[in-house]
Amino acid sequence: MLNFCTLFDINFISQGLSMYESLKEHCKNDFTLYIFAFCDESYNLLKELNLKNVKVISLSELEEGIPALLTAKNNRTKGEYCWTCGSASIKYCIEQFNLDQCTYLDADIYFYSDPKVLLDEMGDKSVLITEHRYTPCYDQTATSGKYCVQFVSFKNDEYGMKALNWWVDRCIEWCYAKCEDGKFGDQKYLDDWAERFEGVHVLEHLGGGVAPWNVQQYNFDTNNDEIYLNCNGKNCNIPLIFYHYHDIKILKNGLFADANYEYYTKNEFVKDFLYKPYTEKLAFLSKNLNKINPNIKIIKNKYESDLPLKRLSNLRKSIIKIKFGKNAKLEIFGKQII
Repeated sequence: MLNFCTLFDINFISQGLSMYESLKEHCKNDFTLYIFAFCDESYNLLKELNLKNVKVISLSELEEGIPALLTAKNNRTKGEYCWTCGSASIKYCIEQFNLDQCTYLDADIYFYSDPKVLLDEMGDKSVLITEHRYTPCYDQTATSGKYCVQFVSFKNDEYGMKALNWWVDRCIEWCYAKCEDGKFGDQKYLDDWAERFEGVHVLEHLGGGVAPWNVQQYNFDTNNDEIYLNCNGKNCNIPLIFYHYHDIKILKNGLFADANYEYYTKNEFVKDFLYKPYTEKLAFLSKNLNKINPNIKIIKNKYESDLPLKRLSNLRKSIIKIKFGKNAKLEIFGKQII
């Protein structure tokens, strides 16, 4: 049995449900996904969906289990508090449900192959972390950290819990969206883990953690609906395990925008085989989830006014319009929606 956890509110529910669908499709082992619903709207909708292999946990349950979070909650933005709670959600799952191991997943990753191969790579190690693997011209190690909190796993053993408890405590003490004294959010705390803690494994599989900031390093092929990446001009056929769709904006009237696509890459394969299918899935979900529960309204994100002018320009250029045919049919998790 594999155990995963994630967290999101109603604004991120399309990404979170897409991640779940991809996990359900590709994970060949029995698994449980513990979803921490960060608002009443997302909690109620997830409970009504009654998803297979999913246990829904409210934010209040997490805070009751780890009361120190409430102190941090009073002096952080909503986004910073989500970062603060990432490590705590892993700790809650391991301790509350007596799990042997739990893996945190960012809600905006999407699986294309079985993630078990990544966990198998740990062997007898207790902690798994993934590098950003920045393409040199996009290297943000100094500000965002060497490692990405996107797929991080802990075993319920001496070394795993020592690292996890240390991380939870540090995030409660300080977790902000700014660089300060070598810290940034929950992420730069991981920079020295390979030296600080015993039993830490840095993921080697290049198919785990493909993202806008490293996708330029690869060429892609398909075979029987599977996607493979080739690196350094070599035909090495590494399966794509997951892609991190960071910073996609859901706008009004079926519009989607991804500043990262235009900023980092213009690879046509990436556009046609990754971004277009993914944004279509998000569009269907955001357009039709309210038909399951009319009281639920998916809140649309707006342009970030504080984005640098270059990023704003790229965002405007990267708008994707999704159109639905009159005879379109859609089932969401076994329920016919349109």
